Amino acid sequence: MRGMITGMHAILYTKHVDDVHSFLGEVLGLPSVDAGGGRLIYAAPPTEIGVHETDGEAEHELYLICDDVHATVAKLAEKGVETTMPVADRGWGLVTSLRLPGGDEIGLYEPKHASPLRGAEA
Repeated sequence: MRGMITGMHAILYTKHVDDVHSFLGEVLGLPSVDAGGGRLIYAAPPTEIGVHETDGEAEHELYLICDDVHATVAKLAEKGVETTMPVADRGWGLVTSLRLPGGDEIGLYEPKHASPLRGAEA
C-alpha cells in the first residue's frame, strides 16, 4: 500500500487571507505556487499524522514541527510572531501555539517521541 497516498493538503480558513499569506510565505519562508486565480498553495515540510482517542466530539489539530522549539520561538519573535502560551513539556513534546494574523492559533512543537520522519530515534 506504500505510495498510494502521495501527500496531504491542509486548509486554513481565515478572514485575514492576505496576512496569513504573508505569515506563511514571508515569515515562515514556505515556497508557494499560484494554483489558479491567485489562490496560493504552500509547500509544507514532511508531515506525520497522529490518531488520538476522544470521549468528546471529534476534532482536528494542526501543529508545525521544529527541532528546537525555544530557538524557533525566539527566531519567530524577531519577526513579530507571538506565542499564545509558554512552552510546555507535555511528555510527548515541547509545545506552544503561535498567533496567526487575525488572532487564530496554530500549534508548534518539538517532538520527544519517535517519528516516521526521523526514524525511531527521538
